[in-house]
Parts: sequence; structure tokens; C-alpha cells
Amino acid sequence: MGFGEMTVAEMTAIELKTLVQSAVRETLQDILGDPDAGLELSPEFEERLQRAVSYAASGGHLLSMRELADQLEDTSGV
Repeated sequence: MGFGEMTVAEMTAIELKTLVQSAVRETLQDILGDPDAGLELSPEFEERLQRAVSYAASGGHLLSMRELADQLEDTSGV
């Protein structure tokens, strides 16, 4: 008998635990899953990414999101 055919009152503790674990796992996957999974990078983005990796590998400094936000706030006068 599948879960869809019984009530919670009819489930054993193990069946209920399995149902809850399955629901939690599915919800976490929905929330934390990669929405871009299976998509390909555009050639332009791949090139920009490779330049950034090479720049960082040669000692260049890439901005963190916080540093970028700080710079944008400083230049916008906010």
C-alpha cells in the first residue's frame, strides 16, 4: 500500500518517519537545488570567467560582493 492510500493514523512509526524524511528531502531540494543545473554557459561568459580565473591566479584581486556593494554605495552617494 502506497502512502497516498493510507492515513497517518494507519502508518507505522517507520512509515511516518520515511514519509516525513521524503517530504523534507524534497522540500530542501526545491529550496536549495541548483536552478541552473543542466544549462550551458554562453561562450562569452566562459571567456569572461576564464579571464577572471587567470587574473586571480596571477595575483590579481577580484572584488567580493561586499566590496562591490561598498564601492557602489560610495559612488552613488547613498
